[in-house]
Amino acid sequence: MSAAAGGARKPSLWRAFAQPAARTMFFFGFSSGLPFLLVAGTLAFWLKDFGIVLKDITMIASAGMLYAFKFVWAPLLDHWRLPGFARLGRRRGWLLAAQLGVIASLLAMAALTPAQLGPFVAATLAVAFFGATQDIAVDAYRIEIAPVEDQGALVATYSLGYRIGLIVAGALAAIMADHVAWWLVYVAMAAAMLVPLAANLLAAEPPLRPLPARPWREAMANAVVDPFADFFRRYGLVLALSLLAFILLFKVPEQATVGGIMSPFYLDQGFSKTQIGSITKLWGVWVGILGVFCGGALVARLGAWKSLGLMMLVCGSCNLLYLLLMVHKGDVWVLTAVISAENFTLGMLGPPTVAFLSALVSREHTATQYALLSSLVNLPGKILGFFAGGIVMATGYGMYFIITVLALVPALLLYAWLTPALRRRVFAAAPAQAG
Repeated sequence: MSAAAGGARKPSLWRAFAQPAARTMFFFGFSSGLPFLLVAGTLAFWLKDFGIVLKDITMIASAGMLYAFKFVWAPLLDHWRLPGFARLGRRRGWLLAAQLGVIASLLAMAALTPAQLGPFVAATLAVAFFGATQDIAVDAYRIEIAPVEDQGALVATYSLGYRIGLIVAGALAAIMADHVAWWLVYVAMAAAMLVPLAANLLAAEPPLRPLPARPWREAMANAVVDPFADFFRRYGLVLALSLLAFILLFKVPEQATVGGIMSPFYLDQGFSKTQIGSITKLWGVWVGILGVFCGGALVARLGAWKSLGLMMLVCGSCNLLYLLLMVHKGDVWVLTAVISAENFTLGMLGPPTVAFLSALVSREHTATQYALLSSLVNLPGKILGFFAGGIVMATGYGMYFIITVLALVPALLLYAWLTPALRRRVFAAAPAQAG
C-alpha cells in the first residue's frame, strides 16, 4: 500500500520472488503440508490394511479436525515466547517447537502401530495439534516478514511447497506402503520433516514489534477477547452472524471428502494403492497447482466475491463425479478424469477463499482473526467427515456424496443475501475487485 503512495516505484515481481523469504516459505509450506495427510487420507490406508472397520477409520482419520480449532491457542503464539526456544525469536521458536512435536509424534505412531489403538490415536492427535500449531506460526511469519506488495510471492511459494508436502505424504507414502511396512513409511515421513526444520534454523526472524506493557487482565482481554469482539463491532450482529454462517457452509463439500472416507472408497472401487497414490496424490496435486494459478487469475478478473460464488458452486458440484467411479469400477482413465476435475476446481477455489477471508479481518488482529475464520471454514465439513463412515455404512457411498453437495443450497442462499451488504461494506473501497 505504501509503495503505491506518493509516486513510489512499482513493486518488482522478480524482486518479490527472489527475496530470501520466498524460498523460506517454500520449505515452510512443505512443513505444513506433510503432516496433514498423515492424519487423514494416508492414515486411512494404514487403518484399512490393519482391518479397522470403516466407521472407526473415518473417526480416527478425522484427527485433522484439530486444525479447525487452532484459533483457540493462536493468541498464545502472538503474546508468549516459548521457554527454551526464545533465542530463535517468537515466530521461529514456536515453529521449531511445532516441527519437533510433529517429528516425535510421527515416530510415536510408527512405534505404536494400530495394534495399540488407544495410544496410537493419541499420537495421531498430537501430530494434528503440532501440525496446526505450525500453520499458525507460518501464517504469522508470512504476514510479518515482508510488506504487503510482496505477499503474493510468499503465498505462491508456500502453496508450491505445501502441495509437494502433500505429494510426499500422499502419493509417495501410498506407493511405499505397497513395498514396505507402514511403520517404516511413517519413520520416513518423520525424517522428511528434518528438511524444513533446517530451513527454519537458517531463516531470518521477522522484526519484533514491541507490545505496550499492560496489566495481565487487560493484556489477556486484548489478546483473547478483543479479536472476536472486534469482528461483531465492525459488522454488527446480524451481518456478522450471517457471515459466520456462510463461512461455516460454503466449503462443506470439499472438506467432507478430505478425511478418511476417500481412501477406503477408492480401494472399494477396485483401485490399487499405487494407482490411488499416483493419480490422486501425485497427478492430482499438480493439476491442483494449475488450478491455483487459474483461481488467482479469476480473482484478478472477477474480484474475490464473484469468483468465490462461481467456484464454490462448481467445486462443490464436482463431488457428484465420484458417482462415475461407482459405475466404472477399476477404470484408471475415469479415475484420472474425475481426480483432474476435482483437483483443478479445488485449486481454483483456494485464491477466492483466501482473498475473501483476508478482506474480512482487521489489521489490528490479523493473525488471530485469520486463524479463527480459516478454522471455521473447515469445521462443518470435517464434522461431516467424522461421521462419514457411519453414513456410508447406513446409506452407501453414493448418498453420502449427494448429501455433501446438498449442503451448497443454504450456502448459495446466504451468498445471495450477503452480496449487497458486502459490496457496500467490504469491497466498496476497491471497485475493480468488488465482484
